[in-house]
Amino acid sequence: MGLYLLDYGAGNVQSLANTLKKVGHEFKWISSPADFEKATSLIFPGVGAFETAIDGLISRGLFEPLRQYIASGKPYFGICIGMQVLFRSSLESPSSKGLGIIPSDIGLFSNADKSVPHMGWNSVEFLDPDERAHEGLDPRSSYYFVHSFRAAYEWENAEVAQWAHTTTQYGQEVFLATVRKGNVFACQFHPEKSGPAGLTVLDAWLRQPEADRATSPPTPRVARPPKPKDGFTKRIIACMDVRSNDDGDLVVTKGDQYDVRERVDSSDTAGVEGIQARTAGAVRNLGKPVALAERYYVEGADELCLMNITSFRHSPLLDQPMLAVVRAAAETVYVPLTIGGGIKDTVDPDGTPHSALEVAGAYFRAGADKVSIATEAVFAVEKMRERPSADGVGEGDGTSAIETIAHAYGRQAVVVSVDPRRVYVAPDYDGPYKDELVYGKPDGPEKERGKAWWYQCTVRGGREDRPLSVVQLVRGVEKLGAGEILLNSIDRDGTGLGYDLDLVALVRQNIRIPVVASSGAGKAEHFVEVFQKTNVEAALAAGIFHRREVGIDEVKTTLLASGINVRTL
Repeated sequence: MGLYLLDYGAGNVQSLANTLKKVGHEFKWISSPADFEKATSLIFPGVGAFETAIDGLISRGLFEPLRQYIASGKPYFGICIGMQVLFRSSLESPSSKGLGIIPSDIGLFSNADKSVPHMGWNSVEFLDPDERAHEGLDPRSSYYFVHSFRAAYEWENAEVAQWAHTTTQYGQEVFLATVRKGNVFACQFHPEKSGPAGLTVLDAWLRQPEADRATSPPTPRVARPPKPKDGFTKRIIACMDVRSNDDGDLVVTKGDQYDVRERVDSSDTAGVEGIQARTAGAVRNLGKPVALAERYYVEGADELCLMNITSFRHSPLLDQPMLAVVRAAAETVYVPLTIGGGIKDTVDPDGTPHSALEVAGAYFRAGADKVSIATEAVFAVEKMRERPSADGVGEGDGTSAIETIAHAYGRQAVVVSVDPRRVYVAPDYDGPYKDELVYGKPDGPEKERGKAWWYQCTVRGGREDRPLSVVQLVRGVEKLGAGEILLNSIDRDGTGLGYDLDLVALVRQNIRIPVVASSGAGKAEHFVEVFQKTNVEAALAAGIFHRREVGIDEVKTTLLASGINVRTL
């Protein structure tokens, strides 16, 4: 008897397990239909696509036992998909039927005035002012949401409105952040990824007597028209490039224009030996990945990225050190974690093949929330452009890493990391990329005045140019199913000159999924500049955080002073 967790076989459920251990609650896993009888409280941390969740429950013989468990009156806590399965159906997969406990359907966010997925931190608003009904939630806190589909707040519909507990606004849409009635409590956000505020929600529910968890009264019906501005925050992301050093240890490193080895001054050596030393310096060691991840979590990073840039990513499922890093980081970090490097179809040295979906699944089970794809995304778009379409973007064939992972885990689980560089051309250039040209400003840097350029995609860490522009790439991966773009700049990487605002604005204008600006940040004001001038959803930095040249708290203080909404601790 006691607390049980339900895992239908997909997504990152390990993070919830880590969170429960952190707040001191023991649990068991549902391993068979019979376990529902033993459970006195149940948490369903659904992660991924609606269809995958329903199919996973049905194939394991858990769908009807779950319905019966909830009908029995025993306490239920659903998270994300664990909330959405309570509804009749979802537009994400209309043929897949939910439990139908809440008589409404899950719809899709409009991207007319905002990026979709809704990915990031947002606030909640209570419908019942009585603090005793707040379930550990705080209107001053922000919680982590990552979803494209939502349950609209239908306050005129009494049968649906009685389930509403709190709402959240994204753009001009108001949707259900939490539902609560009788023995059911569920949230659209991820408490296990919402830092201390999320841990408080889980702990508050579990510390209630089980009898109280099972007898929540309906919430009063309150009209909730959208406000002029939502509570969505800009995200600050800390990135760690992880690779093995010359001694075989995994370290966090940072390159200057993608070169991660130390540069040896020619005055230290002489002649040919000096040239060799400058090209073969030691790998920069800026710290241990797990220790840095924990430090950035404590300092207030909204997300963390671990990018595996070492050579053994060519056999990622045998890469036990990197998987161990992810597991260890997930045990101490309670914000979203993105993993990149080697997310592709691979073959082990013994000839055993592994699909990109299998590789991604291993990282999700280790504790990752999103996977980042780089080189393979470029090749996938080149391939899709060979299949013409009316929109000029091309057609996927369903086999790319982006498509297969997005189908199983949802668009929000797939990040595409883009590595473009400038290609300078004459201002009167009339080639295939003429519609994407950026022109140097008269008051801009001297080297840009009177010039024009487009942005060319590269692969293999910037070592190889491809006949593909950045606009062609991002439009292509959006169509394939990517949920977010991590936009690097080879020209600005490690310079400290600020983000390439022309590049960021160009990409932001051409797609409707979230964009993370990367490369070039040298001071807190650069974050203000990129948010104000491009309206991207997030900004990432690495070296300035590793070397403590700029603190995450300094960045957020500067943003707040400029009127930009950010999550605070």
